[in-house]
Amino acid sequence: MHKTTLEQWSLLEKVVEAGSFAKAAEQTNRSQSSVSYNLSLLQERLGVALLVAEGRRAVLTPAGELLLNQVKPLLKAFSYVETRAATLKSGARTRIDLMVDSIFPRRRLFAILREFQQRYPQTQVRLTEVLENTRADALNDEADVMVLTRRQDITGLGEWLMNVDFVAVAHRDHPLFSLDAPLNDELLRPWPLVQIADSQPAARPAGESWTFSTIDAAIEAVMFQVGYGWLPEERIQTQLEQGVLKTLPLGHGVRRATPLHLIVKRSLAPLDDQVETLLRLFSQEP
Repeated sequence: MHKTTLEQWSLLEKVVEAGSFAKAAEQTNRSQSSVSYNLSLLQERLGVALLVAEGRRAVLTPAGELLLNQVKPLLKAFSYVETRAATLKSGARTRIDLMVDSIFPRRRLFAILREFQQRYPQTQVRLTEVLENTRADALNDEADVMVLTRRQDITGLGEWLMNVDFVAVAHRDHPLFSLDAPLNDELLRPWPLVQIADSQPAARPAGESWTFSTIDAAIEAVMFQVGYGWLPEERIQTQLEQGVLKTLPLGHGVRRATPLHLIVKRSLAPLDDQVETLLRLFSQEP
């Protein structure tokens, strides 16, 4: 059996935060004698002094500070379990499975997830990032909400959400920039095309091409001057502003737009508050 209880440690934390036994007793709806007894029992069972009086305030001893810091994660986890149980009892959703195409702007995604977490801290969002050309039968058919290039998925129907702009770029020192503009297919053909997992299936002149499974790898390849490519403008904004990457002076087709759709699992109808909130956050203008 343990010598101490989480309740005793919680009271210790409250006394330190409040600064006195009296204030801690008031905040926890206890008598001051009850708080004092529990903390005396805690120190007695540990054999270590945890608190010391400084004027009218109760402050931690060095040993008390060390031990309380070790216990705080346990107190937080226990509080989470109790809140989680209350969520389950109320019937509220405790998890949303979210699938997002890798070309979706990450800054916007993280902002959405942060705001959702602040509103529903007890609802977990299980995020899966997928490649645009992932086969429908390979996707997780249990995803509740999906942001994909296809409008219709195996589990639900969706609507247009946004376009992701791809722009043709190369490193500023690439030999392509020494050629006469505008560049055409014949001038591009000798140089490798860097692609992101078939994210740009449009026809191109026959020639060498390198396909990468992640956007970051494709950006890195272009940065190392191994080729040129159409990259998501949002993901290379810093490099464009710094002039490290430059837009190719093409005769046409400098920009390409790839649509993303917001898809909801059919079986979720009617939608609960958490799912509706997540959909609304995705639909809001950034």
